[in-house]
Amino acid sequence: MHSFNHLGGYLWLNQRPRKWVSEDTATVSMVCFHKQLPGYAVTPFHELGEAPRRVGASRIFIKDESNRFGLPAFKILGASYGVYRAACERLGVDAEWDTLARLLAQREPAQRMRLLTATAGNHGRAVARVGRWLGLDSVVALPAETSTATVDAIVAEGAEVRLVNSSYDAAVEMVRQLANKDQRFVLVQDTAWSGYEQVPQWIVEGYATLFDEIDGQIAAAVPKSCYIVAVPVGVGSLLSAAIRHYRTPGRIGRTRVLCVEAETAACVLASVRAGEPVSVPTSTTFMQAINAGTMSATAWPLVREGLDAAVAVSDAQAMAAHKLLNESGVTAGPAGAAALAGAMHTLLGGEGENVCATLGLPGTSDVVVVSTDGELTDSGGGSA
Repeated sequence: MHSFNHLGGYLWLNQRPRKWVSEDTATVSMVCFHKQLPGYAVTPFHELGEAPRRVGASRIFIKDESNRFGLPAFKILGASYGVYRAACERLGVDAEWDTLARLLAQREPAQRMRLLTATAGNHGRAVARVGRWLGLDSVVALPAETSTATVDAIVAEGAEVRLVNSSYDAAVEMVRQLANKDQRFVLVQDTAWSGYEQVPQWIVEGYATLFDEIDGQIAAAVPKSCYIVAVPVGVGSLLSAAIRHYRTPGRIGRTRVLCVEAETAACVLASVRAGEPVSVPTSTTFMQAINAGTMSATAWPLVREGLDAAVAVSDAQAMAAHKLLNESGVTAGPAGAAALAGAMHTLLGGEGENVCATLGLPGTSDVVVVSTDGELTDSGGGSA
């Protein structure tokens, strides 16, 4: 492992031999699952024509998740599969998606399950949307600082909102306690802790569709490309999915995963530096979508074994990247801007070739930025 101060911020590079190989087999089944849902479509893949000269990459591509199933973020990929599997488990059946709503409707109102989650926007709205598809009530807990627009968007999905006068982490603790007290609730949380790992794992599996789409899109744009995938990270769920996907045979030799966090909440960076999971305090940031100070418990083993690089970026860096995306005509929110800022921060200043060489890639490789959110939302705390 190697870490050093880099262009005014902190960058960590993994120099260990890349021996660990993922046994991920979720991709095919996830694509088939999501194609059953109303409004499935592959999201756009943009190239930033002028950006490589500013950054030091060969080509930069943006995986644009600003409109996924009509929602301004990728979260519904994981939420839909997490709700589906959790509902089937509660019913004690192995149902198909198109029959699940009918089975749920047959339960007495007093016995009918209610979905429960904590968020600062995108994940909670996604859970509420899936609940609406299935005819289930949803309760969504949010930090009190969440914007009115975000609260209104979740309420519009039919959910009951409960504001928590503290951080995202406190909202998670609140729903955790509520689920323990009231057995009607089915907790669909995208962060894991001891004793609560299965649903977060299903959510991570649901994100496989996003990376399967990237595979096809970059192969069409640059056949046999070597590239770095920049992933904005909150609790590490999307990062887990990226590591699982890109550590499979056939991808290891030509892809590397870069974790990008806000400086206000760099729990993954702190953890890889310490060699064990570390929680960090959080504060207000432009990158509220990734402002989570505790990594999901199921993320750490994958981070420890398979992460290639991690970087923390400032609000100023994310805002500059956001401006660049806007100038390029790409719709992106603060989390997507953070991912681009992380790539720029890592590869700028003549260091790009050294970074790529350390990671075992050609001197100037391509970059795929996962832009997880759109302009219409400012939130999604712990969303990635």
